[in-house]
This record gives sequence, structure tokens and C-alpha cells, in this order.
Amino acid sequence: MKILTETDNKYKEIELHVCNNALTDEVRAIVGELHEIYDSNIPGTDSKGNRHMLRRSEILSAYSEGQKVFVITHDGTYSVSRKLYELEKDLGDTDFIRISKSEIINIRKIRSMDMSLTGTIKLVMKTGYKTYVSRRNVAKIKEKLTQERSEGRI
Repeated sequence: MKILTETDNKYKEIELHVCNNALTDEVRAIVGELHEIYDSNIPGTDSKGNRHMLRRSEILSAYSEGQKVFVITHDGTYSVSRKLYELEKDLGDTDFIRISKSEIINIRKIRSMDMSLTGTIKLVMKTGYKTYVSRRNVAKIKEKLTQERSEGRI
């Protein structure tokens, strides 16, 4: 088996090609593994233009600013080429929840909550990143956290 790496400005995102003279079980297995890896990771670009594959479990928050979507991890902030609603759908609703029109968070990465502000919840994530739950989402996040606690997941 040959493995080749090609970098060229014509590529706007990562492309993987599996080539063979027939669709064998080995080809199917390789493609299946690649899908498993790619589908569970999200491609992102750091501030220096370097591409990274971001693991869902490392994501603290995803937010939109202007026309761009950014993902915050323990290692930094990355821009992603998806819309926030697409990212929300891809991440699923198991660990992630929308807290405002422009942000979704990983509930497993919450360090603390401050409910002293009138009508809002201030969230402090494990990295120290602070964000706020919009008033219209307060009931939803309280319900989600209560559900997670009763199921023993947090």
C-alpha cells in the first residue's frame, strides 16, 4: 500500500483518495476507518493558517462571529468552514447544547455556573472561558443539566 501526501493551494479542504483496481474488502475497510475518523473529528484552522482535526471531546464551545464560525478547545480557537447550525447537527445533542443564537457549548466542559445575574446564567468553562446563556435558553439548559445529573452523566 502506498500513502502519498500532496499539498497544493488548489485544495480548499482536506481530500482523501483511496485508489485501487477493484472495490475489495480491504478498500471498504480502509474507507470505513477513514469515515470513522473524519466523521468524529471536525477540521479547523488556527490563526496561523495551520489545519487541525478537532476531536468532539476536546471542544468547549462553538460560536459564530460575523460570517465565521469558531471552535474553542483547550489548545486554542479555530475557524471552521461550517455554519453553526450544521456544526450543532454534526455534534449532536448528547453533550452539546445551544445557549444562545450564536453559541453552542459542551456541557461536560462546564466548570461552574453563576446564576446570580437576573435572568441569565454565566458559565465558566474548564479553561476559564466565560460565556452567558441567553434568557430564552435558560430553562432549556437547566432542564438538560438536571436530566444529565439524574442519569449520572455529570
